[in-house]
Amino acid sequence: MSSDVPHFPMTRAAGCPFDPPPAAIAQQKKAPLTKVRLWDDSTSWLVTRLAEQRALLDDPRISADISKPGFPHLIPLPPGGGPVSFVVMDGPKHARLRRMVTAPFAAKRVEALQPAVQRIVDLAIDAMLAGPKPVDLVDAFALPVPSLVISELLGVPYSDHGFFQNNAKIIATLDVEAQGRARRELIGYLDDLMGRKIVAPADDLLSDLAERVKAGELTRSEAAQMGVMLLIAGHATTENMIALGTLALLEHPAQLELLRDSDDPKLLASAVEELLRYLSVIHTRNRIALEDIDIAGERIRAGDGLIFVLDTGSRDPDAFEEPDRLDIERDSRHHMAFGFGAHRCLGKSLARLELQVAFSTLFRRIPTLRLAADIERVPFRHDNQVYGVYELPITW
Repeated sequence: MSSDVPHFPMTRAAGCPFDPPPAAIAQQKKAPLTKVRLWDDSTSWLVTRLAEQRALLDDPRISADISKPGFPHLIPLPPGGGPVSFVVMDGPKHARLRRMVTAPFAAKRVEALQPAVQRIVDLAIDAMLAGPKPVDLVDAFALPVPSLVISELLGVPYSDHGFFQNNAKIIATLDVEAQGRARRELIGYLDDLMGRKIVAPADDLLSDLAERVKAGELTRSEAAQMGVMLLIAGHATTENMIALGTLALLEHPAQLELLRDSDDPKLLASAVEELLRYLSVIHTRNRIALEDIDIAGERIRAGDGLIFVLDTGSRDPDAFEEPDRLDIERDSRHHMAFGFGAHRCLGKSLARLELQVAFSTLFRRIPTLRLAADIERVPFRHDNQVYGVYELPITW
């Protein structure tokens, strides 16, 4: 194996918490597809440019099935294997299961949730304003807001939020054994809750899945697995985007002033898209080739692993002018923060709504919001699969 094949994952530069790792940018400058070495000494293709990412993620010859030999796992699978949900399935099976949970996340259904999301955001800010200063924005705002939203949507008792939040955090770490234990805990919890929904359904998404279990369209285990995936995905990424996006705006005061002084909903929507592009809290999508594919002057062989580096795709200079500059007025809608193709993020409309309400309300109601510590002392999630901050001390 060539000694110049770089290792992956790559490390961010000190003092540049919002930027992709320099080594990833170097690979992007070299070519759209390059080889990297993983923890087990296997090699995979690193796909760093937006055009090739979109083309391949939309190609049916690329598989998301993590059980296939040669799949590029960034860490070993936890004991008992990895997740079993439609996000790691392909073709008709993926489409059939995904359709079962698509309706509540459709744009028009999500739009109807705006008053509920606004209420949740306002209550969290009320509590912050009534409490002591400084305060950790993660614990007081960024975490409870999406947790409450997804709990209400799914029909999960928010009184159990400590349990599912703690286990979701463990699943996002790189501790393989702890991941396995946390996933089993959550599956057991959702399986028990699914049993209760089967007996006494309510007006929520888990009850809809329970009806499908009773109709024989899903097994109870499949429904529980889907519930775990939705519960984790429904709050972890949005939590980190709220906190990291707030920090990015505080560190770019001219952009923050532009957003805070505007009542244009189009600028607010544009700001959220730009923050999603600029930050990309989910950095990779991993796939495996089912057939030989020729692209960008390279031949991907059947069985080759592919790692799509979404943060470099969203910083591709061929797709975005001055990509390392935060500009909330630019058109960023073609970013890669939600992935692309058949597996594009199911909850993208809900995430956009939550981020728009959270940022607009936070800075309107607390216009003097500021960091309560130097940014160098903010603990970033470098050891986590979802990028963000562990805490964000703020005051006003």
